[in-house]
Amino acid sequence: MEVLFGVLLLALVAAFVLRPLLAARSEEPGEDPRLADLELRKEAKYREIRDAELDHAAGKLSDEDFDRQNAELRGEAMAILRQIEGLRAGEATAGRGSTSG
Repeated sequence: MEVLFGVLLLALVAAFVLRPLLAARSEEPGEDPRLADLELRKEAKYREIRDAELDHAAGKLSDEDFDRQNAELRGEAMAILRQIEGLRAGEATAGRGSTSG
C-alpha cells in the first residue's frame, strides 16, 4: 500500500513539474522561425555593439575605428529591427484577415 501511494505521489509530482515544459513546447509550432532567427540575430548584434563600446572604452579601438564600426553595427541592427517589424506587421495583418473572413 505504501509503495502504491509513493508511486502515485511521484506521478503527481512529475506531472506538476512537467506540465509547464510540455505547455511551452506545444506553443512553439505557432512561432515563426524567421522571427525567432531575427530575434537571435538582433541580440547577437546588440552584443557586438556592446563589445565594440567596451573595446573603445578600454583603448583597444581608436576613435575612428570605433566610429566606423559603431555606425556599421548600428546600421545592421536597424536593418534587422526593420525586418522584425515587417514580419510582425505581416502577422498582425494576416491575423486580422483570418478572423474577419
